[in-house]
Amino acid sequence: MASTNWREEYFLALGVRDAREQANAAVYDAYTRLADRTSQLQTHAHSHSPAAPSTPHRTSSPASTTTATSGNNNNSNKKPTPAPQQPSHLVHRPSSASLQLAAARQDLSEAQRSRTELQEKLSRTSSELEKLKKKYNADARRMESLVAERAQLVVRLRDRDEELRGKAKLLDDIQAEIVSLNLEINMSDQKAKKLEAENKELVDRWMARMGKEADAMNEASSFS
Repeated sequence: MASTNWREEYFLALGVRDAREQANAAVYDAYTRLADRTSQLQTHAHSHSPAAPSTPHRTSSPASTTTATSGNNNNSNKKPTPAPQQPSHLVHRPSSASLQLAAARQDLSEAQRSRTELQEKLSRTSSELEKLKKKYNADARRMESLVAERAQLVVRLRDRDEELRGKAKLLDDIQAEIVSLNLEINMSDQKAKKLEAENKELVDRWMARMGKEADAMNEASSFS
C-alpha cells in the first residue's frame, strides 16, 4: 500500500510539472519571437540609416557679393518664398520597422493573454488535483480500514465455519448414539419379553407341580 501511494504521488507531481511547463511555453515562445523581431529591427535600422548630407562650401567673390547685395535690395520688398513641404503620404507613412514592432507588441500581448488563460487553467487544474489527492488519501485510508476489517471478518468467518463443522459433527455423533441406544433398547425389550415368558412358564410349571403335590398329600391323608 505504501509503494502504491508513493507511485501515485510521483505521477501526480509529474503531471503538475508538465502542466506548469505547458502554461509557460507560450510565453517563452512569444519572448523568443520578440527577441528575433528586435534583432531584425536593429539590423534593418543599421542597414537603412541615411547618410548625413554634406553642405557644399561656396567661395564668394566680389561680383557675386555685389550681385547678391543688389539682388537683396531689389527683393527686399518681396514676400519670402515658403519652404517646400513633403507630401502628407510620405510624412505619415509608417516604416517597416514600426510595423514589425507593432506586430511584435501584438504577439506579446496575445502571448500574455494566452499565459493568463493558461495560468488560470493551471490554477483550476492544481486545485482540482489537490482535491483529488485529498480524496485519494481519504479513499486510501478508507481502503486500509476496509482491508483490515475484511481480514478480521475473514478470520471470524473461518472460526465460525470451524465451529459449525464441530457442531455438525457433534450432532451426527448424537444422532448415531441415539440410533445405537434405540437398538439396545429394542434388544433389551426383546430380552425382557423373553425372560418374562420364561419366568411365566416356570411359574406355571411350579404351580402345577405344587398342585399335584397338594393333591397327593390330600389323598394320602384321607387313607390314614
